[in-house]
Amino acid sequence: MSKVKVGLVQMSCVAEKQPNLEKAIREVRNAAAKGAQIVCLQELFTSLYFCDVEDYENFKLAESIPGPSTTALSEVAKELNVVIIASLFEKRAEGLYHNTTAVIDADGEYLGKYRKMHIPDDPAFYEKFYFTPGDLGYKVFQTKFAKIGVLICWDQWYPEASRITALMGAEIMFYPTAIGWATSQDEETNKEQYDAWQTIQRSHAVANGVHVVSVNRVGFEQDGAMKFWGGSFVANPHGKLMYLASHDNEETTVVELDTQATDHYRTHWPFLRDRRIDSYQPITKRYIDGD
Repeated sequence: MSKVKVGLVQMSCVAEKQPNLEKAIREVRNAAAKGAQIVCLQELFTSLYFCDVEDYENFKLAESIPGPSTTALSEVAKELNVVIIASLFEKRAEGLYHNTTAVIDADGEYLGKYRKMHIPDDPAFYEKFYFTPGDLGYKVFQTKFAKIGVLICWDQWYPEASRITALMGAEIMFYPTAIGWATSQDEETNKEQYDAWQTIQRSHAVANGVHVVSVNRVGFEQDGAMKFWGGSFVANPHGKLMYLASHDNEETTVVELDTQATDHYRTHWPFLRDRRIDSYQPITKRYIDGD
């Protein structure tokens, strides 16, 4: 199957988990009604973005994977015949937590999980307090409609992550994400930051010759100090924007992709073919300075 319809759910969240899960399920249904075959939800969609503070109470938001949320979503996936990409706060064991995305196939089968590899620790994004870095490596999932790669938010800045995922055979690359602006910032800084975020992900599409789907949350959080900037988008294998969401509104949108386009772009712009893999050993060094 080369033509695949992907659904992007860009939404705002509230503090309680259940209303967010119910809202996400409604929007999965909405996307399926519009023809979506694969639906991607934003990062940590069952809660507010809680990593703005270091608070032990927030660990209570975590759950096992598979667990309650994947069970509920599996029923919906099977009913609607859609693949669901669900980013959740995973409790792996006592005192061991991950930022994890589960993939559920269109028959309701849980296909597996990807654990976020790159963990930020910035003002208002204190993720290292909560999340252990992923230990499953990079992952692809053979779903009913396409072989998909999943990375999560901070992973989006790293071409190495997208390259490895593409080399594993990903036909479409998905990024559930949660990123925004401090409302104290000026508009020029806001634009520069968003442009950087979008540009790096579009470059992954170009370098690897695959479609990239990035799904971000939207709305004000942190008592109005943070505006999650939305701006979810789809880029084709040459980085062209096929869809761009607003910075302000909740949106559920379906975009049709042709995964066979990868062959066309990789043949005419053979970046994968021309890679000098024999020269790349230094990439595993932290910095090339002789030490």
